[in-house]
Amino acid sequence: MNLSSTIKSIQDIMRKDDGVDGDAQRLGQLTWMLFLKVFDQREEEWEDDNSSYQSPLPNYLRWRNWAAYIADADGKKKPQIAASEVIGFVNNDLFPALKELNANRSPQHKVIRGVFEDANNYMKSGTQLLAVIEKLEDAINFHDFKTRASLGDVYEQMLNDLRGAGNAGEFYTPRAITAFMADRVNPRLDKRETVMDPACGTGGFLTAAIDHFRNQLTTKSNADDKRAIEELIHGIEKKQLPHLLCTTNMLLHGIDVPSQIEHKNTLGIGWNEWSSNKKIDCIITNPPFGGYEDDGVGSDYPADLRTRETADMFMALIIKNC
Repeated sequence: MNLSSTIKSIQDIMRKDDGVDGDAQRLGQLTWMLFLKVFDQREEEWEDDNSSYQSPLPNYLRWRNWAAYIADADGKKKPQIAASEVIGFVNNDLFPALKELNANRSPQHKVIRGVFEDANNYMKSGTQLLAVIEKLEDAINFHDFKTRASLGDVYEQMLNDLRGAGNAGEFYTPRAITAFMADRVNPRLDKRETVMDPACGTGGFLTAAIDHFRNQLTTKSNADDKRAIEELIHGIEKKQLPHLLCTTNMLLHGIDVPSQIEHKNTLGIGWNEWSSNKKIDCIITNPPFGGYEDDGVGSDYPADLRTRETADMFMALIIKNC
């Protein structure tokens, strides 16, 4: 079974679960699990490169120690946790601990806490949850180059499918458009030009910018050039699900610690909090039109720029920050 078929079969398993309602919840459920699995496999790579690497997660919460299937004496793979216990573990141990990680300890702590801050486990059936985990275990080996390459394409298709799921399309812009805009804006890696999307959604514009930067790498590029790409990418997203999707998207695109993807309301940041010494070189975005904000948001904007139209508020911020 190919990766795309596996993802569809996982979604079919979730449809049997009474707790998961609709495509958006299915995607949110799948994504936090995918995040933990991919993060765990990235940790294996970091451990190989650095023998003193310390995980930001307590051992009992790492994917490998509760979710990954293990072989019994006969070589048959089996779950580490019983179906009757897994929902209680996820709801009462895993999620509370991840939501309460000390974000000040390291960028990794900040990323994981940000991902799980408002995330939820929707599944109620331990049997179905273990069935999803088994599918992920069998299908996704992030160490395998072909899997790593195809996973990004499958992920894009999952996001594309969301356009038909209610209002979820508000945070998806087709890849052809994001790639075209990144090409037209043309941020330069050699000039260390920063890129920001203040309404980044699932990260389509940011991944396009990452690809654009990587296309500028040459045989003469050094490790500093490759590391710089991670530091040049900035995103802000208000809503929990697209923020989770964006953070996972960054991991899939080789951004090891996507701590510069912030989970907060861009329009809720005070006008004077945007510092003039932190100008952004390139802003690429598709801000929400006709959105709704709490009373008082934007009240500190200059009088001639005050408006209730979210797209206009974003435009004022774009002009201020470039």
